[in-house]
Amino acid sequence: MGKALARCQVLSLAALVLPLTGALVVGALLLLPVGLGFPLLRPAAALLRRRADGRRARIAAWTGAAVTRPAPLPATARGVLGDAGFWRELRWAWLEPSAGGLLVTVAPALFWFGVFGAFVQPFVWRWLGDGNWYAFVPVVSPATVLCAALLGLAFVVGAALLAPVTLAGHARWSRWALGAPARAELVRRIEHLTGSRTDALDAQAVELRRIERDLHDGAQARLVALGMNLDEATRLLDTDPAAARDLLAEVRAASDRALRDLRELVHGILPPVLADRGLGDAVRSLALDSFLDVEVDVALPPGRLPAPVESAAYFAIAELLANAAKHAGAREVRIALGHADGILRVTVADDGRGGADPARGAGLLGVGRRLGAFDGTLALDSPPGGPTLATLEIPCVSSSPKTSSCSGTG
Repeated sequence: MGKALARCQVLSLAALVLPLTGALVVGALLLLPVGLGFPLLRPAAALLRRRADGRRARIAAWTGAAVTRPAPLPATARGVLGDAGFWRELRWAWLEPSAGGLLVTVAPALFWFGVFGAFVQPFVWRWLGDGNWYAFVPVVSPATVLCAALLGLAFVVGAALLAPVTLAGHARWSRWALGAPARAELVRRIEHLTGSRTDALDAQAVELRRIERDLHDGAQARLVALGMNLDEATRLLDTDPAAARDLLAEVRAASDRALRDLRELVHGILPPVLADRGLGDAVRSLALDSFLDVEVDVALPPGRLPAPVESAAYFAIAELLANAAKHAGAREVRIALGHADGILRVTVADDGRGGADPARGAGLLGVGRRLGAFDGTLALDSPPGGPTLATLEIPCVSSSPKTSSCSGTG
């Protein structure tokens, strides 16, 4: 309850500064008639989108209520003007302080009012005069001070009980304000599934070409050389046994290298720890191999997830860890894995410098495409200066290893 109360306080404070972003977008719109707004609108809309995505990610992480993310912003100002998601987010930026923000302010306001009555009023009531009232209690004597303190404690308890309810209500409001309409969502889903199927086929073709190239340049080349050395050693057995022994030693070394190449190739396709022990232990192994301080919290139900889902989540987490180390300059990373309501949800938070953009990073773009093949999503909250919070969601049913299933086209 205390955590819910703190989250309500954070959301209420965030609602106060959100209109500044909305005002920046409106300013760009007002400057469109004179031509100055066209170079400003796309960056302002992108800033608004980051604020909205950050709210979607927090709502998903805090309440488990996923908020539908709209299609990416168009690249031009004219395209932004015709984007329905942009106008929904602008409406949200202006309505949030008076709707969602007001809702989550109730519990913190009640809490601080209760703290004043229980812990401040008993020490200052003598200096506040005869007109001092606490709620409906006139605080004019020690007895009424005690009544006010008890009432304040009741307000504190009530605020703690009310906070989860208002947080859930705010999540419903956010889904309505930031989510796509049903018809638009259906159209977007069809387009998304068509695109994700194409991406999955392209990724599969690229992976097959990579495997073929690695086999041709690595293990296959070594095996061909091994066969040639064996033929030469066979011819030398009778005439030059010493040379034949040297060639056989080379054959042994070549076979060891070929076996090592094959193991590395298999590890790149499906790491053995992932195949043998599941996603949780595989992510812990990633954490142990990283030079960062990585904390892993696994809250997965018994049984195994489908192998393709585990693989997609594993390589996505590996990419996010690599980005935190190479690009964000992070020192600490927190990874949480959970499964609820038929959705595998993974959060990766680092204390790096932030500024990550899925639209510009090839690795993050690949993560989004990999998850899209399973109808999954990647939400990124990475303001300049950090920290970065990445939330991965994949619709998936966890059960026994023989009956696990997932949705999506993967």
